[in-house]
Amino acid sequence: MLDIVGSVFGFLVTAPLAFIMGAGSLSAWLSPDWLAITVSVVISAALWGAAAISRLSPPIALAVSWGACLLQMLTGLPPMASNVAVFVVLFATAAWGSRRLLWTGGASTVAGGVLAGLYIGMQQFGLSEGLVSAGMRVLLVAALMGSVVGLSLALSWGAGLLWRQVARGRETRDAQLRAEATAAEEAERVRIARDMHDVVAHSLAVVIAQADGARYAAAADPQVAQEALGTIAQTARGALSDVRMLLTQLRHRQGDGPQPTLADLETLFAQVRQAGVEPRVTVDPTPPGEPPAAIQLAVYRILQEALTNALRHGTGGVDVRLSWWADAVDLTVSNTADAAKATSSGGHGVIGMRERAQLVGGTLQAERHGDRFVVSARLPIGPSSSSGSGVS
Repeated sequence: MLDIVGSVFGFLVTAPLAFIMGAGSLSAWLSPDWLAITVSVVISAALWGAAAISRLSPPIALAVSWGACLLQMLTGLPPMASNVAVFVVLFATAAWGSRRLLWTGGASTVAGGVLAGLYIGMQQFGLSEGLVSAGMRVLLVAALMGSVVGLSLALSWGAGLLWRQVARGRETRDAQLRAEATAAEEAERVRIARDMHDVVAHSLAVVIAQADGARYAAAADPQVAQEALGTIAQTARGALSDVRMLLTQLRHRQGDGPQPTLADLETLFAQVRQAGVEPRVTVDPTPPGEPPAAIQLAVYRILQEALTNALRHGTGGVDVRLSWWADAVDLTVSNTADAAKATSSGGHGVIGMRERAQLVGGTLQAERHGDRFVVSARLPIGPSSSSGSGVS
């Protein structure tokens, strides 16, 4: 809209100059006077019309400008104020045109400068003074005016090229920022999905085990059934609280909330014990100090998922071993695998445990050894684990 308003204003300012200058000073080739004035007004309208559409359609604008300028030369009209519209068109070809049009506009600056210089030279000196004398004057004036006009056109085209590069750089930065934001959002969704799986899968496994036990114990020992129902209610409330926290993180990324630590492992083992599976825990050697928060979270989540798998797919007790070394912690969870319940190691639980280990720079293997299913992980404690300290 601004282009159209500016072009209309330019036309209204420059077109009346044809009347002020008079037909005699416009062209010696056109008569009567009104015809020369009419042609000059038409040329002015064409040039400013090209400027008006230069942003919307640079190729058409450049073609119209060339047509108007050639008509101006063929009719013998001298340079007019309306010719400044050509600068606007050349700027548009470099700023918003295609790559081919960009270089077409560059070629137009050279060709237009040469033609304009020759034309102005012939306008200033005719051939009536003698062929040699007039020819030399024409060439000198043409060289001078061609240089001036060509430089002016080149400046307009170069300004458009600079604008093009600035706009392209801005678009590249915006695209990079959008890509980084999308990647961050995707990582956040994956993290929350992983936490949701860890919390819900473990809690539901405990609830199912307790519900099965309560159903069988209800007839023989109502007290055991009551205790199982109490454990179900407690586990369900804890899971609901964790899910609510995760949903809060989904709505408000800054609301991370507290995360499990090594101090919460005893509660985890107690839940598994109440579900009917006895975890045999060995910690040797013990932690030499306070492990990083990311390592504590990874150990808790891996144990949580491994014990959940033992509840769902295993029989008998579960052996848990933690070895805290100065530079790493070794974690092993093994249980007897029920062939009727066994599933492939490609489930989401194993994938989630492996991702947990990788986030802190560690490794994890989950595979069958005979009739036992073994999960083993090694998590580094040191500089390599610090990169994951902000992972939750």
